[in-house]
Amino acid sequence: MNRRLTTWGLIALGVVIVLFNTVFVVEQRQQAIVVRFGEPVRVINAPGENAPGLKIKAPFLENVIKLDKRNLKLEADQEEVIAADQERLVVDAFVRYRISNPLQYYRTLRDERTANDRIERLLNSSLRQILGSATSSDIISGRRGALMAQTKVDVAKRANSSRLGIQIIDVRIKRADLPAANQAAVYRRMQTSRQQEAAQRRAEGEQKKREIIAGADKEVAITLATATEEAETTRGEGDGQRTRIFAQSFGRDPSFAAFYRSMQAYEAALGQGDTTMVLSPDSAFFKYFERGPNAR
Repeated sequence: MNRRLTTWGLIALGVVIVLFNTVFVVEQRQQAIVVRFGEPVRVINAPGENAPGLKIKAPFLENVIKLDKRNLKLEADQEEVIAADQERLVVDAFVRYRISNPLQYYRTLRDERTANDRIERLLNSSLRQILGSATSSDIISGRRGALMAQTKVDVAKRANSSRLGIQIIDVRIKRADLPAANQAAVYRRMQTSRQQEAAQRRAEGEQKKREIIAGADKEVAITLATATEEAETTRGEGDGQRTRIFAQSFGRDPSFAAFYRSMQAYEAALGQGDTTMVLSPDSAFFKYFERGPNAR
């Protein structure tokens, strides 16, 4: 009985071992390569297919290598690039890709670590070529989008020619800065440039202010001259009209005219109250004081 139980136990263990080496699960986000004696024979749940689930293989003869079916991200190491204007830039970039041909990927690269190394070298070579033909200002801000699109096309072309079995989804620059040794000099140059620009703006503003003041002074002078001319013209017309009125009045009553002129003379001579005059009492100047308006 014990021998029989042992036999059945060994058989059950063997069945479990065989099942363990026969059955495997492929998840929705995975694709699997079945390898026999080191050579890939088929792909399960390849790109464009939807066949995940429980699968079987030849036990002990075939192995399963699972690959990610999703988009993968590679963070490249910082790379120093010399731009077209001979400015050194430290570029930090990344690339997104997916495994589009699992069999070709396995034959060429074998695993993800080797794939990342090859892709990073392709990316660095492409960045040096594409960014080396652009100026530092274009790389930092001016044409970064266009340069990244050009780099993506170039990396994809290199990957296809190398038969890596991958599809390049996107290439981006996270950061493009000057090396630490050059930043201080560049900042000083930028500060000097901004100071020169500010001085030029201030000079232009001062010149504009002087032009405005000169124009305003000119307008004031013209306005004052015009007003003075009009005032003198009006005053002359008034004096003429006054003279005519006086002449007409004096012609009608000469005695009143003489009396009026004497009153004006009294007002001019004695109106301030501090005038001292030495005259003869019978002077004609005081005749209206002695004889009144009817003096002759």
